Amino acid sequence: MKSCDIRFMTSMTVFSVALLAALVFSSDIFAQESGQEMPPESRWESTIQGFERADRENSFEPGGVLFLGSSSIRMWDLKKSFPELDAVNRGFGGSEISDSIEFFDRIVVPRAPRLIVFYAGDNDIAKGKSPEQVSDDFKTFLDMIREVLPETRLVFVAIKPSIARWNLIENNRDANARVVEQIEKDDLADFLDIDAPMINEEGVPNPDLFLNDGLHLNEKGYAIWNSLLEPLLEKTEEPEEEE
Repeated sequence: MKSCDIRFMTSMTVFSVALLAALVFSSDIFAQESGQEMPPESRWESTIQGFERADRENSFEPGGVLFLGSSSIRMWDLKKSFPELDAVNRGFGGSEISDSIEFFDRIVVPRAPRLIVFYAGDNDIAKGKSPEQVSDDFKTFLDMIREVLPETRLVFVAIKPSIARWNLIENNRDANARVVEQIEKDDLADFLDIDAPMINEEGVPNPDLFLNDGLHLNEKGYAIWNSLLEPLLEKTEEPEEEE
């Protein structure tokens, strides 16, 4: 092959690689500017598969308690908080209500829980969703429960006040109020208000309840949540078997 042909092919290869890189870079910029994200089936697939694998490898009876939602659920040490409770943690950090809707058939239905403790909406508001959208998504989630698991109780843990997202507190409280309106229509749903207990005398989130990031709870923060949730867990204690 002549040297001029080699130089031509090399130049075309370099041009092709550069063009491909430019197209990829441009698509990334477009996705960022347009607010596009990876679809939930891609972003969470490995996590959801991990939940499914755990269910296959660890036998369980239907009728337990399912903790579901974002990182405030994922970081909740259930064994330490409720050692006698038949509970499983299915929190996946960064998730929104829509993600629990997306994977409902895979991580909720198979376990057929008697109670779902649900914390979500925090990331929704932080990513720009309106309180109305949070309420609408919650209604969709609750409707799915009623359609497939009509006897399952639900506890919605209020979107918490936090140091890191204090600028969003009005939207958080608006979303909470709208969720309460939905819950009041359902005899098997409860709203766990953790807002006031996390506010100090200055009217801002108590820093003693948070990790250094000002967003996630430390042991003191979870201790408050535990004490508030306990009475609602007692409402849904597993019925004793008849002799």
